Amino acid sequence: MTASVLTIPDLAGKAVLITGASTGIGAALARSFAAQGAMIGLHYNSSSEAAHAVAKDIEAAGGSVVLLKGDATKADEMARVVDEAVKAFGKLDGLINNAGGMVARVTYENMTEDYFDAVIDLNGRSVISTTTAAIPHLKKQGGFIINTTSIAARTGGTAGSGVYGSSKALVGAISKGLALELGKFGIRVNSVAPGYIATPFQDRFSLPGQADSVSNAVPLGRIGTPEDCVGAYLFLASDRLSGYITGQVIDVNGGQMMP
Repeated sequence: MTASVLTIPDLAGKAVLITGASTGIGAALARSFAAQGAMIGLHYNSSSEAAHAVAKDIEAAGGSVVLLKGDATKADEMARVVDEAVKAFGKLDGLINNAGGMVARVTYENMTEDYFDAVIDLNGRSVISTTTAAIPHLKKQGGFIINTTSIAARTGGTAGSGVYGSSKALVGAISKGLALELGKFGIRVNSVAPGYIATPFQDRFSLPGQADSVSNAVPLGRIGTPEDCVGAYLFLASDRLSGYITGQVIDVNGGQMMP
């Protein structure tokens, strides 16, 4: 028996820009939204080979995708990325701010101003600058914005990831502020807060034994996958499913934390 594929009809034909879409959760989102018939603006920066591989998969499956390279920490580059997405598709229905990272594990005691700026620019400023560039286009469509925050925004992170956790808490506050400001234009703004998800991010930054520790502690008995996160974003993108939901956060962590 062939497994049925979940179809969300109102996502077909939507033009969706996904930042940080070359690997991990972003790549899973690009493939999944494309499978719904959405047109994908696939943003990446340094991971060119991975981005092209995701785009190739989407095109092979009959989807529509345009590759958009830009440094998420630079407002002018992200404005260009937004403009290129609109130029490619003629509109912009949705923005998923997924670009982000820890940069390095540095304790508050040992951090420098340059390190602080780098983390805040990558995780916080990028959301503001990309969204600001997208708002005029989203206002025409009454679209959606989904921001990727983190469980670290509530827990404060682990050793050396406190600044990262703080930057993700900033993303949560930005999301609520945007929801308040943009609701009158029919633009819904929500967030997804993943827990420990098996991604290249975790391959690079996890503490020794952290994956096993989380897996043993999580009620569902395993760490998450990028695909585990996809449903929350699809739900929040669909007016049919979540048209009266804005300013909210969906936690995807297997019960790792229950707020």
